[in-house]
Amino acid sequence: MEHKKWVCEAINKIKADYNRSADTHLIKLDLPYFKDVHIYLKDESTHPSGSLKHRLARSLFLYGLCNGKINSNTTIVEASSGSTAISEAYFAKLLGLPFIAVLPESTSEEKIKLIEFNGGKCIKVPSTNIYTEAESLTRKINGHYMDQFTYAERATDWRGNNNIAESIFEQMSKEEYKIPSWIVVGAGTGGTSATIGRYIKYNPTYNLNTKLAVTDPENSVFFEYYQTRNKHLTSKIGSRIEGIGRPRVEPSFQPDVIDKMIKVKDAESIATLRWLSLILGRKCGGSTGTNVYATLNLAEELVANKQKGSIVTMICDNGDRYLNTYYNDNWLKDQNIVIEPYVKKLKKYT
Repeated sequence: MEHKKWVCEAINKIKADYNRSADTHLIKLDLPYFKDVHIYLKDESTHPSGSLKHRLARSLFLYGLCNGKINSNTTIVEASSGSTAISEAYFAKLLGLPFIAVLPESTSEEKIKLIEFNGGKCIKVPSTNIYTEAESLTRKINGHYMDQFTYAERATDWRGNNNIAESIFEQMSKEEYKIPSWIVVGAGTGGTSATIGRYIKYNPTYNLNTKLAVTDPENSVFFEYYQTRNKHLTSKIGSRIEGIGRPRVEPSFQPDVIDKMIKVKDAESIATLRWLSLILGRKCGGSTGTNVYATLNLAEELVANKQKGSIVTMICDNGDRYLNTYYNDNWLKDQNIVIEPYVKKLKKYT
């Protein structure tokens, strides 16, 4: 009975936290170049834990609680490139639970500090080892491995319940082009694209009019998997665009709900996030640059086909987490990333 009482209180704390948080903003990106194609940014950086992964972490905690995997003495373990770990550390702190993040060695120090600020502990390992290290640690301490890469696609109710897809379409309902031609997202776990893709198919009006495009950075296998359906694809190098791209095909990635995949170079992503920061007056993370670059290309296609409409993509997190990488010219030089040709191309849109 005491255990059930704690679980009920834990679920109520998560629900109360949700009720205290207003929905994230939908920002219209005014670009004179695209007169009849309206571009919108769903600003997920305004969640309490600072990123799109706040939604996933909340769902994973509720999933674990309702499946009897988490109790008052459970240590939570996660394999993450950073943002999911920050959000899970936030919820672990809310429930008074210990949290350990197993991170790639390349994870930014800014992210590590945010995990630790929320009471979490960090273990850094080579990017291809995060899964096995997280699983091994969980067995050793008898904790609960959240395993976002397996459970992201099933922990969220894709039919509605104010998930990100329902929120997007509700906010778009008052705009000139109410039903987006495209929704553009990146894939890390594949959970967000699965939720949005399923929601689109579940609603006949959207299914007939809205397509889902998923972006993939360099050193990730999702794009190739989408083309070949070879589940055994791997990459020995991890993605430099934190939060998206994976060195293996993740169980949560659902290719059959996607209409198009777009491979984006790291230089294109970083040039775009810097260009976007000048327009918005604030910095965004690397995956936002990936999303927006693909969105601009889709907008170009609509213009070329003389079509009108709207495209929605996301601001995934705040750029202050990447001051020493994507906004650091010395880091770009060390990584042999040249962004100038793409910066020149982007200027025409403003």
